[in-house]
Amino acid sequence: MITKAERAQIFADTALGAGNVLHRVVGYGRPLDDEAVWTDGTWTAPDGTRPEILTLGALYDAVKEYASWYHARGVRPRDPVAIHTFSSTEFAVNFLALTSLGAIPSFVNGNLRPEIAREYVRRQGAVGVLTDDAHRDVFAGHLDELALGFGVTAADVHGTGELPAVFPYEHDSTDPIIISHSSGTTGMPKAVPHTHQTLLYAQLHRLRLSTGNSMGRLLVALPGSHNASISVLLFGLLLRSPVYLQSSQRGADVLDAAEKFKPTNIFGFAGTYGEMAAHDLSKRDLSSVEGWYNTGDAAHEAHVRALIAQGSHAWIDENFQRVRRPGSVFTDGLGSSETGYSIFHNGHRPGSASYGRCIGKPMSFAEAAVLSEDGKPLPPGEIGRLGVKSPTLTPGYWNDSLTFHRLRLGGYWLTGDLSMQDEDGNFYHLDRAPDAIRTAHGLVLSTRTEELLLREIPELSDCTVVAVAPDGVRADWDGDGVGEAYVLVQTGGSRSDDEWTAHVNEVLAKAGFPVLTRALVMDAGEVTKGATGKVLKRELRERFRDRLAGRS
Repeated sequence: MITKAERAQIFADTALGAGNVLHRVVGYGRPLDDEAVWTDGTWTAPDGTRPEILTLGALYDAVKEYASWYHARGVRPRDPVAIHTFSSTEFAVNFLALTSLGAIPSFVNGNLRPEIAREYVRRQGAVGVLTDDAHRDVFAGHLDELALGFGVTAADVHGTGELPAVFPYEHDSTDPIIISHSSGTTGMPKAVPHTHQTLLYAQLHRLRLSTGNSMGRLLVALPGSHNASISVLLFGLLLRSPVYLQSSQRGADVLDAAEKFKPTNIFGFAGTYGEMAAHDLSKRDLSSVEGWYNTGDAAHEAHVRALIAQGSHAWIDENFQRVRRPGSVFTDGLGSSETGYSIFHNGHRPGSASYGRCIGKPMSFAEAAVLSEDGKPLPPGEIGRLGVKSPTLTPGYWNDSLTFHRLRLGGYWLTGDLSMQDEDGNFYHLDRAPDAIRTAHGLVLSTRTEELLLREIPELSDCTVVAVAPDGVRADWDGDGVGEAYVLVQTGGSRSDDEWTAHVNEVLAKAGFPVLTRALVMDAGEVTKGATGKVLKRELRERFRDRLAGRS
């Protein structure tokens, strides 16, 4: 962990930004034998090995070797280069190398379908692509049609030792330093750039508030292609905290990594935490964990409670002494690729009660409002569109300004979520606008309904509420039609679909929620998830509409 003097050195560095963190910390004189990155064995280094641990010096050497290879291939400042892999370490090393040249790494999630990955890269105007072996064939034979100057894997990267006369590149605060993409839950992912300033703004803000004493060892279970994963890596480099880059977001794999790495903090998406909570955590060693950080969609209460029962956390007692208390802290923060960081903050620890989809208040550097359809802020208790303002916000979608500006309303950027405020100014994440369902029994907010069912029915490990509407009918928030709402329940119980339907609707009616058409028992393998692990309710809607119509 850094000292107060090292923290002051960071704040005095006016050139520091997301595009040069590694080079600045090396320039500060940090020990090169510090552990910097733990890998999961998915990255092949230029010498052909698969190192488990990279010291700061080894990471710096690898980055310079990659940078010299890219430079020799003609990559120049402001050139986008696509990276398509399953390896979180691969994404990280290429990010650090390309930004050191002033180039722009364009991350492509390894779970995208090949045709979508190719079209996505074509839209970026990339000059070349680096993949892993699993994705080599995605672009093989397509380089000319995509105007790509090269298509290689890590095995082809061997540095020349020659670097530009000015190295590392000297960024302006507005220079783009990464293009990552949205989850793609509504189709083609949106390309989201961030700048030298926007991707590091929140981390520097946090560092001003605290020395980061609890951030000793950071396990990143976020998709390596997401800008949030890079954001945590940069924070770890600033803090002198080892960072474990976990490529798989499956709950079991993250638990295995936690037992190996012994992290103090774990970073992930709600879907991963839900899978982790479904395990018998009493059989897992999570004693090192002090905190969990969630971004993307808000997490479910049932999953949060299971996780915060593990580990321990620091506390100042009534005698102003620092003590340790059983149980960890879960920081729930609604965010997105576009916001570059969680905009909201709501902390949960054993005994806390701020649940019910509460995401708390905006971070001090951001603003938020619940908006009417004409962009006017709504009073407490009314449901509307969630709009945000933040210095961490992307400057716009890459090569698609029209889509970005269509998501602006009343001076705010629309997150795509439906929200509500209480009288104390706390915000509540109720649903995604496309996932809300207008039914004959009222408006079903799918995420809020799932929250209630998971809380009230302990035998559920997870559940998903989806709409089924007739062809040509829109029954979501923006539609004016009516559909039916189904809940897909994951459980180890033996109840039939009819029994589950009755039980679910009894729970909903008691809480004053609209009842659903039917409950269907399913297993986890039937849940369709997107590239970043989010449930694709759009695809589930189509699949179950076909099943109910007898077409499949």
